[in-house]
Amino acid sequence: MKFSAAGGWWGKDWYERVRLGEKYGFPGVEQLGWLGLDFDLAKKTLDETGVTSTAIVIQSVKKENMEKTAWSHGMVWEDSRPAFLESFRESVEVAKKLNVPNIIATTGNERSDVSREAQFDICVETLKEMAKIAEDEGIMIVLEPLNILVNHMGYFLVTTEEAVRMIKAVDSPNCKILFDIYHQQISEGNVIRNIKNNIDLIGHFHIADNPGRNQPGTGELCYTNIFKAIQETGYDRWLAFECGRTVDVPDLVRDMHNLIDPFSK
Repeated sequence: MKFSAAGGWWGKDWYERVRLGEKYGFPGVEQLGWLGLDFDLAKKTLDETGVTSTAIVIQSVKKENMEKTAWSHGMVWEDSRPAFLESFRESVEVAKKLNVPNIIATTGNERSDVSREAQFDICVETLKEMAKIAEDEGIMIVLEPLNILVNHMGYFLVTTEEAVRMIKAVDSPNCKILFDIYHQQISEGNVIRNIKNNIDLIGHFHIADNPGRNQPGTGELCYTNIFKAIQETGYDRWLAFECGRTVDVPDLVRDMHNLIDPFSK
């Protein structure tokens, strides 16, 4: 198991956060947006530190693509497919330059004009087209369910069950679930069982405690048991902290290493 720090924990910019990730003993740092990056400087920073940038989101330099792929429109709309595919190709090129293993996909918000099943099918067809590109390029698409009770009211894909059904319908080894433990605790609980029952379809994890979406130890989730359960499955991809912090960085680093080091490669 490999653990990635949250970029927002420290540093003024993308590059400093990577260097501080190395300083604080994290092999990965997750910073999702890539627009505006100096790619030569980003690659130099990653190469010099040996840190992995563990995931990016689908973005585009074209404003019209960003509008079509925004949650207010999103993957649930069939007319967004060309924008998603072009944006995904752009994001793949970034991932290749920076050796990023995962590209995060989201469905956008639920529509009211057609059935959920129709929206589900539209998402599947778009993901299938993206998956062909991902397979050719050796990139993993990770599709993220999100909670609609606290953070993302109106979002389409919420439950593990429906995410599993969507990934099975796409039927590609390069399209899996991003299992955000914080979101799924809010949406449905039953975290360890859902992880263990579906680990073959999970390609990436996000880590945060609930309530508050801060570091483990600030809420109700027992991350020692969760990490133990994941380790027992043989999972060997990334687990990324996607959370805030409630303590100063030295205390945070000490506490998180005490938590994760028994499970780290």
